[in-house]
Amino acid sequence: MRPTDAPLDNLHGGRKGLCLVLSAPSGAGKSTLVARLRAEFPAFAYSISCTTRAPRQGEENGVHYHFLSRETFISRRDAGFFAEWAEVHGNFYGTPKGPVEDMLAKGQDVLFDIDVQGALQLKQVFTQALYVFILPPSREVLEQRLRGRGTESEEVIAKRLTNALGELEAAGHFDYHVVNDDLEEAADELRAIYVAGRARAVCRPGLLPGLLAQWGRG
Repeated sequence: MRPTDAPLDNLHGGRKGLCLVLSAPSGAGKSTLVARLRAEFPAFAYSISCTTRAPRQGEENGVHYHFLSRETFISRRDAGFFAEWAEVHGNFYGTPKGPVEDMLAKGQDVLFDIDVQGALQLKQVFTQALYVFILPPSREVLEQRLRGRGTESEEVIAKRLTNALGELEAAGHFDYHVVNDDLEEAADELRAIYVAGRARAVCRPGLLPGLLAQWGRG
């Protein structure tokens, strides 16, 4: 095979990975959509997060989380080690930036299922990622879904609905809005966003130069 006959994406550095970031209010059905997307595209990479909480039974360091002391976490946070971080119930959680950058450079696509706060932090670091917000069709439907779980108290449901309002108010910072009313339609829209994103020029820097090289250009 002559160099100019090679797959164009393998020329001039190959394909770059795509970062797909998903957020939604609790009860919007994001987990179901993520599971469907991962089932169809199992090659999605993921980053192992860091946390200061103690390991739970069965959790392994470096597999489920990187378990750090509070002092180590704060030191790394202050050094810019994390792409995003948050304090939840007294414990720190964060996504290391370096491993994600390495995966993207190798052409691996990375999927983030993350809260709105974390997504907005990621947007400052991974500016070329795709940011998708999953919306419920209405407040009424969201409340029905939360109640339908049968596992949460009235107090928790009220808190989640209040939190949902704040999250929806931040949805304008996302690139795409997918309304999860009909599951099949929402899944199709999410798939289309991902597939189209893979074809963006920024993810295929070698494509055009490789083609132009066949004319002796580039």
